[in-house]
Amino acid sequence: MERFNLIAIEDLPAGEPIEQALTERSKRSWNPRNYEPDGEDIPVILSSPAIPPSPAMYVECGGSGTSTPSSRYNIQISVHGSRSPSPSHKRVRRSLCPDQEHDITNRDSISSLRRPLRDSEICYLLHYGSDDDYSDDESQNDNDEIVPMIIPRAAGILMDTPDDEEIEIDTAAATKPLVTSSSPSIISAPTSPARDTGMKPSHFFEFDWGTFPDSPIPPTERRESFKEHSGPTVAVSDPYEIFRLIWDQEFMEFIVQETNRYAQQLAAEMLDGGELQASSRITEWKETNVDELLVFFGILLAMGIVIKNRVEEYWNTEQNIFSTPGFKVYMSLRRFQLLSRCLHFNNSENLRNLNLDPSQAKLFKVEPVISHLNSKFTELYIMKQNIALDESLLQWKGWLNINQFIPNKAAAVGIKTYEICESQTGYLWRFKIHAHKASPTVSEADPFTASTPALVLNLIKGLEHKGYTLWMDNFYNSPALARKLKSIGFDCVGTLRTNRKYVPTELTNLKKSQMKPGQVVGYTSGDVDCIIWRDQNRVATISTYHGNAVSTKNGVTKLILIRDYNICMGGVDKKDQMLAAFPIERKRTQIWYKKLFKRLLNVSVLNAYIIHKQTATEVLDHRGFRKNLVESLLRRHSMKMQPYVFSARVQDTIFEVSRHHPAEYPRLTSLNSTNRHRHPCKVCGKRTVTYCVGCDKPVCVFTCFVKLHN
Repeated sequence: MERFNLIAIEDLPAGEPIEQALTERSKRSWNPRNYEPDGEDIPVILSSPAIPPSPAMYVECGGSGTSTPSSRYNIQISVHGSRSPSPSHKRVRRSLCPDQEHDITNRDSISSLRRPLRDSEICYLLHYGSDDDYSDDESQNDNDEIVPMIIPRAAGILMDTPDDEEIEIDTAAATKPLVTSSSPSIISAPTSPARDTGMKPSHFFEFDWGTFPDSPIPPTERRESFKEHSGPTVAVSDPYEIFRLIWDQEFMEFIVQETNRYAQQLAAEMLDGGELQASSRITEWKETNVDELLVFFGILLAMGIVIKNRVEEYWNTEQNIFSTPGFKVYMSLRRFQLLSRCLHFNNSENLRNLNLDPSQAKLFKVEPVISHLNSKFTELYIMKQNIALDESLLQWKGWLNINQFIPNKAAAVGIKTYEICESQTGYLWRFKIHAHKASPTVSEADPFTASTPALVLNLIKGLEHKGYTLWMDNFYNSPALARKLKSIGFDCVGTLRTNRKYVPTELTNLKKSQMKPGQVVGYTSGDVDCIIWRDQNRVATISTYHGNAVSTKNGVTKLILIRDYNICMGGVDKKDQMLAAFPIERKRTQIWYKKLFKRLLNVSVLNAYIIHKQTATEVLDHRGFRKNLVESLLRRHSMKMQPYVFSARVQDTIFEVSRHHPAEYPRLTSLNSTNRHRHPCKVCGKRTVTYCVGCDKPVCVFTCFVKLHN
């Protein structure tokens, strides 16, 4: 039988949380209002709003319809217009009040009571017969239990489901360190130059787990010191100027070039495939430029502020309440649809010439936007000490082989991105699109080349030895990765899967049924701490500096690690929450990477707003910032839109379409005849009722029309 060092959470050393929430959570309080039962006017005035109402407010003690509130809450009752019983039919008041000098001890004494009920007596009567069946000892134990905490989303993901079998536990505390099996030395762990705490692991994968010391080192002394001056790197506060720093002129010209190229490729492809008609929208294509594309972006952002179900409804100019005539002023619906169709970011012809792995090939068409925004986001802002790594999901219900299913996300299914965000503001600093894992190339000399550790290390590249604290959930965390991060100047905190390698065997085998609510068990190797806390579920955590200290707030005792985690882990969720109010990417499209582009455009505006809040003297709210940006984009660039000329290839395409198109021969001259003239096809020889107008030759439309003109 294994022995576990199970400790009640009240017996752990006291401490203070390091992180402070921006806003404290407020609890619901009873708001006193005028209480008027049917047929009577009974205003109730409380002397103190913080005092809850008496249970007597909700118990009718007589036939007059009035209540009997408790006098100790200083409740004043005035009765107006109360009805008196008829003398001939005098109503007998049923007494529920005990004597003035006796409390209720059993229900037999109710009939002899002659005074107003006390609150405790009313509760006794209301809940009579519903008491739990437990002994005095059990009742005392239940009263000592910790109030259950709602586990945050990230802490509850993929937690182990313990078996329900009962196992006898020896709760005696272990007196000697418990050492688990360790692997041979693989990599020597360099010591972080940021701080010398006396905890220098000799190897990444050798953990000497033991119990926490009686006099632990304060978390502030074990934590890496932060050496950065956080905030924007530019002193610009105008919404338009910040937006143009992200979407600069050079990159906009690149998008214009690729969009014009793709329009010509699309027209040629449709012509060669026989899909081009005289009424096709592509025949109206004109070369676009930067000014028109920025107006197009402004209209997209305006659609996130003025939300409608269909794109066509934005160009509704009827004289009714649903009219939005402003959109038509800056761009016609047909031109907007044409730009949406031809918007492109990479030359598709280059895909055949590049030697890309499958994951890179899937993101080829949007890769320039991803690389550009990652570069701009990291260049324009320096994050504060606390940063969060988590997943975000863009909903995509169509067929896509890179789709991911995450049931606890609002979208549930879609395109997943791994993101580094600032915990306090939600600023997106770096992101990576999930396009399936690359082929495993794990080196025996460096196990951190595996997919998950490599992902974490790539996302935080450039932040080494600056004292950042990385908050992650149990998908990423492991003792080896925590030690690796500590060695390059990071602290690491988050939840943990106990089946990870190098987790103490005692914690791996510990089940939920072996712990009581409020119990804690944990081990430390000096630089990495692993702790399991039993709340409503079994919550496993890992930290490089917190230790096992606890704090009590509002009568609830928790590990300071848990309190700090609840504050700092929500950076990505905060970003998603702010984006949800302006859903420009919700407009339907059949091309997934264009919806992804709209999401990235939306994120860039949010990042610009976060920069604005820290640089402006007169700060706009989020909605006001977006409105200001849209108005600036339309005002500055709509007047610069010049008339365009058709490109040479598109001119030829339109000319060919106007000359050569199919038509039907007229009907026969006989009365009421539905038959048409038939002539042998010039390609296959079959008799057909259709011909080419430009060639004036009979030809089958669906099988021979393209062959005739090629």
